[in-house]
Amino acid sequence: MKKVFLFIVVQFIVFSCTPSETAHVDRTMDDGTWFFLKPADLPGEAQHTRHLELLGSYVEGYNKKVLQAIDIVQATAMDGGGYFAGLNVEPAESPIGYPLKLKNQALLEPPRTTSYCSGSSYAVFIETLNLLLVENKNPLPAANYEALRMQEMDGSRREDNVKFWGNWNADGFGNHFALVQYSNMADKILPVNARPGDFMNIAWKHGGGHSVIFLGWYQEPDGERKLLYWSSQKRTNGMGDELVSLDKIRQVMTVRLSRPDQLFEFNPETMTNTVVAGDTINW
Repeated sequence: MKKVFLFIVVQFIVFSCTPSETAHVDRTMDDGTWFFLKPADLPGEAQHTRHLELLGSYVEGYNKKVLQAIDIVQATAMDGGGYFAGLNVEPAESPIGYPLKLKNQALLEPPRTTSYCSGSSYAVFIETLNLLLVENKNPLPAANYEALRMQEMDGSRREDNVKFWGNWNADGFGNHFALVQYSNMADKILPVNARPGDFMNIAWKHGGGHSVIFLGWYQEPDGERKLLYWSSQKRTNGMGDELVSLDKIRQVMTVRLSRPDQLFEFNPETMTNTVVAGDTINW
């Protein structure tokens, strides 16, 4: 009888400590209802480092680290840092304006101090991983590190749809391509489930798109419905919060970081499907 009891205890310990269970516990949960910001949740300025302070009480798990990472990235350019996106220019466009590293390994030597939307959201993703991996001494596989780079090893531009950053930076729903399909690090969620710290791509009604970090839904006193997000855009001189009307948005794609440990496991040769349907905001 004692042997049977010991076996059950050992089995419980083994299964309760698997990486998948740990990831599930730390994944941000929601109750399936819309998350509405209160007036007091609005920062009052585009550039600030109070995302964790203002919104951290609404989430647990990985999304709280994402909010902390936004503050880390924003702190590198409290004036926004400037926005620039353009090919075939000298110096070349820079996704983010500071030397971005993962576990002290360089991902980018920025040719400019400016940024653009997908570069800023990717920087938040990388800084989130740095926060989560602070106690992790395991080396990142060389192929996985190379896949995460934002430049080729010779410093040239990494093209769209190539490896991790190339998928993130691709036209369309890059967060889904990179986090859900390519690396299996995130899950797609519906707009109603979105919580501060989720990664979101926006498809505008007038064309084009935007890569952002979701902060919340907001309704003005006159009833106008809006979305608050953090990203890099011209209107905020680069990185900062922006509140936009839902009337401008055609579709969104929202994904939630769920399995960051896949950083060490994803296959850099994985192919992705860029034909992915977005979601309308039926608020």
